[in-house]
Amino acid sequence: MEKLFCLGLALGMVGGALLVANSYKMRCLVKKSQAEMVQKFDEMMDEKLQKDQKPQDEMPEKKSKK
Repeated sequence: MEKLFCLGLALGMVGGALLVANSYKMRCLVKKSQAEMVQKFDEMMDEKLQKDQKPQDEMPEKKSKK
């Protein structure tokens, strides 16, 4: 069963690669999807960096006891 699954997965990947390689519309769709994913990833990383930096900027100074 596992061998059959792996064979089907490999054939599906090869078939998908052939479809994309031979079709201009599919190539454009793949490039557009990749660009969107990269943009979303960049936005998520920017948000995460801003959240990580924000608490450091807003931390009040410690008051020393006299």
